[in-house]
Formats: sequence, C-alpha cells, structure tokens
Amino acid sequence: MNNPIGIYDSGVGGLSVLRHIRAQLPYESLIYLADQAHVPYGARTQAEIRQFGVEIVQFLRQQGCKLIVVACNTATTAALAFLRQQFPNLPFVGMEPAVKPAAAQTRNGRIGVLATPGTFRSERYAELLARFAEKTAVFEDPCLGLVQQIEAGATDDPATDALLTTILRPMLANGVDTLVLGCTHYPFVRPAIERVLAHLAPARPVAIIDPAPAVARQTARRLQLHNLLTLATCPGSVMFYTSGDLASFSRFIQSQQTSLAIGKSEVLCPKKFV
Repeated sequence: MNNPIGIYDSGVGGLSVLRHIRAQLPYESLIYLADQAHVPYGARTQAEIRQFGVEIVQFLRQQGCKLIVVACNTATTAALAFLRQQFPNLPFVGMEPAVKPAAAQTRNGRIGVLATPGTFRSERYAELLARFAEKTAVFEDPCLGLVQQIEAGATDDPATDALLTTILRPMLANGVDTLVLGCTHYPFVRPAIERVLAHLAPARPVAIIDPAPAVARQTARRLQLHNLLTLATCPGSVMFYTSGDLASFSRFIQSQQTSLAIGKSEVLCPKKFV
C-alpha cells in the first residue's frame, strides 16, 4: 500500500499532472520520470512510443510502483491500451484531451484544441470527436515548437508569446470560446496563453480546460478501487528521473518547486534513467 505511484511523460509536461496528484493525494510517494531523450513524443511513431513505454514501466515496476500514470496525451493515445496488455496486473491511469467537457461547456458551439500531431492522428481522439463533439465546431492546432520552448524553460519569454499569438489568433478569428489544453506541457504556459488571449481579444473571455485535476481524481479512485491507498500519515516523498540532461531538468523543477509542493532536498537530487 505504501509503495509509490509512478508518473511518466516525454519531458517536464507531466509535472503539471504531478502537482495535482500531490494536492489530491499528499501522503502518497511519487516517482516521476521525464523521457527527455525522446521528447517530443508527438513526432514519434506509435511503435517507438510503445517501446519507450514498456522500458519505462519496467523500470518503474522495479522501483516498486503500485500504479502508473501516463501523464502524456500522446503516449496515452499511442500506448496505454498496449501497456495494459503487457502489464495486466498493474493499474494504469492515462490522459485524454478534454473534448467532452469542452463540448458541454461551450456557449457558442466552437472549441479550440491545442495538442500534438500524435494526439490528432490517434483513433482515440477521433472517437472523442465523434462521440462528444458531433455538433461542435472544433478548431485544432498542433502547436509546433511549443513543447520545445517549455522544455527549454522559456515559459515566460517573448518568443513563446509570439508563437502563442500565431497559434491563438486564428482560433479567435473562428470564434472559439473554449480552449482545451491537450498536452500536459501546456499548463506551464497557461499564464502566457491568458495574457495573449487578453491582448488579442480583451472583450471576449475564453474558458481554458486543463484535464490534470480530473486525472488526479481518477488516480485516487483507482487506488481506492484496488485497495492501494497509502496508510502513511505524513507527506510522501517525490523522486525524479530523466533520460535527458540532469542539470536542465533540475533547474526546471527548482523553478516550479512551490507549485509542485516538493522539498528542496527532493528537487536537488534528480537521477539519470538510461
């Protein structure tokens, strides 16, 4: 029961999910793995993403993880069903673009989805549109280059604002009133998104939907269902691994330390995953 929860993503994006899991389940210990050697997953093939997933899950199992959160929309659509087949006794929680709540929430029937090419290509995304957004106008943007900006730590940067302006201006021109953050990296530029939206259309409020809180709630439900909730009565530990550069990963975590609710000793000790 007191074993850790494993969380992985192609890079730092899944930390936006970790912070909600940390808030929802403060006594659970967490292991986060950023597969930065292969970021971005949106440009990878399904076979590659599945192979990366198998290697990562095997490693997280070796660390004793009792449940795996695939904190990446692209990895979820490309590999989650496959991983469940490969590890039938291990509970998984995945991401999915919040098309359903966006279609329900929109006031004018026009929503925007920011995601990666891999998510837009997936069967799961097509199924969500057919099931929940049949009567909704959906405007998509693959946000090319945005993940790389976030990975570089340029979340509050003029170049990022310029890129977001290019992405968001056509959506506003199409009357979008609800915007889905369909990649776990994107919450890290939510302040920039809000700033750009306010500049482009100050009189037109746009609702922004981040699925991470719902994923944290689903993680709690899955733990309870499998009788895996921790018995600990003090805050759990957090461990970090990356397949990329340790120094830059550590700097990013430090910059998010307060929002992630993690201690300094945890921040300063990321480890290498090979």
